[in-house]
Amino acid sequence: MLHWRGSFVRTNMLISRFRHGSKPVKLVLFRCFCLCMYDVALWKYYSVTAFRKSRAAYNKCINELFGYARCDSMSGILVELGLPTDDTIVHNSHVLFASHCLLSCNQIVEWLANIAVW
Repeated sequence: MLHWRGSFVRTNMLISRFRHGSKPVKLVLFRCFCLCMYDVALWKYYSVTAFRKSRAAYNKCINELFGYARCDSMSGILVELGLPTDDTIVHNSHVLFASHCLLSCNQIVEWLANIAVW
């Protein structure tokens, strides 16, 4: 689970290019570049430490891009910006992936869904 490294890279790129941009512009860019976690639905056998590192990276990226202090409430920041928590992103990805697999017309995917591989 090296998602957190990619988050730092993408966020640093946004910070360097859009340092003086407005909050709505940064919010759109963050949603486009940093909320796209394509493989998150497959994260099943990772340790709690790996999930904590991912959550910490997500929170740190938000703080750095939008200029919040480290001591500010993360819940308040997420509500103010209208962003989901890291846990919400992972949960929604799992549910969406499972529903897509169950609705698939591919016989191999249907077979894997029936034996509950994930």
